Amino acid sequence: AHYKDQSITKWDVFHYLYAVLHHPIYRERYSANLQRDFPRIPFAPEFRPFAKAGKRLADLHVNYEEQAEFKLEMVEKLGEKLNLQVKTARLNKDKTAIIYNDFLTLKGIQPETFEYRLGNRSALEWVIDQYQVFADKRSGITNDPNRPDDPNYILRLIGQVITVSLETNKIVRSLPELGV
Repeated sequence: AHYKDQSITKWDVFHYLYAVLHHPIYRERYSANLQRDFPRIPFAPEFRPFAKAGKRLADLHVNYEEQAEFKLEMVEKLGEKLNLQVKTARLNKDKTAIIYNDFLTLKGIQPETFEYRLGNRSALEWVIDQYQVFADKRSGITNDPNRPDDPNYILRLIGQVITVSLETNKIVRSLPELGV
């Protein structure tokens, strides 16, 4: 009703909301409110650019495992046995590389990768934290994200998450003014 456009569908509204929630001005201005209340969604001056960008963002985020891998330089440690299993990967100090395991380091991470955040950390940091082997102290159950049938899965996922992060940044930077 606000935009006086009868062709707007419920999916258009969803995508509009998704884009608004990613808008940097919205996140900055309403950050305190978002921590303690439901989001309040403003009416942007134009509806369609937000709906279009939100659709691209949603497709990118839902289908993250179908995205092309960002190509990282794979540096193998001489003298170590070939090993694609991750135990506890970690970022180096300047966040340009992932020390994947004793055998492999992944270099060439762009700083913009860390701009796309899921809560208080980047998507890449979230993957590095979640995709590691650990044993629950209480139950003794070991969580191992490595896939024997697909030893490249976590390597591929890291590349795909970097692609998603960089593409998300491009889409978010292209959003029009929010008008708040």
